[in-house]
Amino acid sequence: MTPFIEQQQLLFSVIQDSEVTMQRPAVCHLPNEDLEILNSEYGKNMIKLLRIRRDGKKHCIKEVEVCVHLRLDSVNEYSQGDNSAVIPTDTMKNTVIALAKCNGIETIEQFALDICNHFISSYCHVVYVKAYIQEVPWRRLEQDGVPHVHSFIFVPEGIRFCEVEQCQNGCPLISSGIKDLKLKKTTQSGFEGFFRDKYTTLPETTDRVLSAELFCKWCYGECQDIDFDWIWGIVHECVLEAFSGPPECGEYSPSYQKTVNNIQKLILARVPQIEETEVILNNIHYFFTDLKKLGLTNEKEVLVPVETPYGSCTCVVRRKKCLEEQA
Repeated sequence: MTPFIEQQQLLFSVIQDSEVTMQRPAVCHLPNEDLEILNSEYGKNMIKLLRIRRDGKKHCIKEVEVCVHLRLDSVNEYSQGDNSAVIPTDTMKNTVIALAKCNGIETIEQFALDICNHFISSYCHVVYVKAYIQEVPWRRLEQDGVPHVHSFIFVPEGIRFCEVEQCQNGCPLISSGIKDLKLKKTTQSGFEGFFRDKYTTLPETTDRVLSAELFCKWCYGECQDIDFDWIWGIVHECVLEAFSGPPECGEYSPSYQKTVNNIQKLILARVPQIEETEVILNNIHYFFTDLKKLGLTNEKEVLVPVETPYGSCTCVVRRKKCLEEQA
């Protein structure tokens, strides 16, 4: 036996002995009675489907992405590893597809209500359901003003979404919204009179580009006989109108915070069914580029976007009477 092999065998023997003598730390678990599970939702996300309704030659479509979450009346699957009450998320996915087939999708809000009602009414041990749905923005094609019977175009004028929550023996809570809505105006926007300290370098301006990506969500009061399509259209118009102002001259915005508040006030003034609205506005900055090295002047004509970092503001507005009723 060569010295090299003897050394290797000796080394291997030492390693084996050390593994036997070394004790691994035991896994320590606190007893269940010392812990409290605060939330135990689970569900299926990003269930994608296209529902086609055929009325003769005319076709109507709804393409959606659905997320469904449940809360059960026990947490045994977490605390005991007992899956006997767990509704598989694959079953949840199949249920959403089956409901789309059987009920159709008139509006995403009604579809979310159908999903919540199914799980609450079909399973006595389900105590809470949340359904989130967003709709792919397809619009019927038109040729010379004539709507096409079965062709559609993707129109990125904001993503429509909704969320419905329902508890056992409770009324559903419905909210709708618009997200990823991109807006821009090239003047009638400024920012001045702001607080300054030694770290402030931003110059004041009364004429700048206001470029925004907007999220708007609203909650309904009474949920009976609501025309969800009509309300979504009105809110969409309110957002565009409050952001831009009259078409012939626009409206000056002293800050994007004020623009957000103008949007919310217009929504609540025009849609009495809405109790509360939340708006998030991300402000994408544009800066003038220096063209002197190219022998050119730049009269606020060529700008460069700076995607990060970006400013953001959030505001939630609720009708005072709703707060008084809650109190």
